[in-house]
Amino acid sequence: MRASERCWFACVRGCPGRYSIFDVIYHCPVCGGLLEVQHDLDALRERSAAEWKGLFEDRTHTNEWPYGSGVWGKKEWVCPEVDDELVVSMYEGHTNLYWAQRFGAELGLEDLWVKLCGNSHTGSFKDLGMTVLVSVVRQMIAKGSSVRAIACASTGDTSASLAAYCAAAGIPSIVFLPRNRVSTAQLIQPIANGALVLSLDTDFDGCMAIVKDVTKDQSIYLANSMNSLRVEGQKTVGIEIVQQFDWDPPDWIIIPVGNLGNISALGKGLLQMRDLGLIDRLPKLVAAQAERANPFYLSYQTGFKELVPVKARRTAASAIQIGNPVSYEKAVKVLQQFDGVVVQATESELAEAAARADLTGMYACPHTGVALAALIKLVESGVIKGTDRTIVISTANGLKFTQFKVDYHAGTLADAECLRRNPPLELPADASAVKAAIAERFGDS
Repeated sequence: MRASERCWFACVRGCPGRYSIFDVIYHCPVCGGLLEVQHDLDALRERSAAEWKGLFEDRTHTNEWPYGSGVWGKKEWVCPEVDDELVVSMYEGHTNLYWAQRFGAELGLEDLWVKLCGNSHTGSFKDLGMTVLVSVVRQMIAKGSSVRAIACASTGDTSASLAAYCAAAGIPSIVFLPRNRVSTAQLIQPIANGALVLSLDTDFDGCMAIVKDVTKDQSIYLANSMNSLRVEGQKTVGIEIVQQFDWDPPDWIIIPVGNLGNISALGKGLLQMRDLGLIDRLPKLVAAQAERANPFYLSYQTGFKELVPVKARRTAASAIQIGNPVSYEKAVKVLQQFDGVVVQATESELAEAAARADLTGMYACPHTGVALAALIKLVESGVIKGTDRTIVISTANGLKFTQFKVDYHAGTLADAECLRRNPPLELPADASAVKAAIAERFGDS
């Protein structure tokens, strides 16, 4: 590693050794554990916390390349090694915080917010990490690397993001998808962006095993979250949340989890803020899992004694239908530092939570439904108090999961009661029939 490097790979377990972020390496050569990106914090401390806040605020309002991006506006904290002209960005980040006032009032919460990460180029939070990974690979190729394509296993959102960013960079992409287990909207995204789409007769964990084998050929670069370059972009969601509240951290942040890279990233960004003096306290984190794909929840019940992989069963929250999460170690390390909890949601609970939120103006994807169900449970049990500022991270745009909504309101969603279904009324083109239907719903005027 060059002495001048400001970030590098190192073993998450603390083994000695530093490795360039431009090396094709995913595991510690000493112990086989995952790697993480580490930064030269002493160099970053040359700016005061006030100076960092001022710089980040200024960049939030600029179109100067690449700093207008919510990720690259924090470039020094994310990936300072990438040349500006090689950054691949679609001005990701800067997603809005929605004050869920009506939904919060129903739950007895005064200060409930939803971070709408699905308001992004490909419709999910995955864009935050993919801009970093594809930019690094673009620089590797520019410097003579033999990498010829980037590959990932996916439950839909990662593949969409990878394909879009690779298309923008002119780098071939390969995506491994579990057949008939991703939504039509998610499937068509990488197809439209020119990826080699491999639809395999297996689940996500099976796709993951194959992509790990394929990427042993170092000319095909692995883009799954075991590659911690993605974490560096995804960690900006926590930084952005705090910035949006004038640098005052919330009390709780709830996020749906599957492969566990997202909660690892969320925690890492918040810890970096604390270590550099921008905040003096940490929120509590909640990892929300679908009951049918709940290895992290089961491990939490034993005090994280060990990870016992499960055979993930089919769930409406298909993007987190993962039974053997690769970022388990990182997630445990983070959750323990945040006094965090893990909550699971049944199919009925996640569907009803999403429908209940929709009736207050949201359009929640099933994974956000898992997080909302966890929120409801924590409020009802008194863990989250009425005055706690609480953030639910919505990881994807609900429009990607139209069939989930259609099935719910048709009353055909598997294992859900569909208590709030609202199917269209089919009526003759007759004013009296229409007036009768309105009167039945709203009463006579």
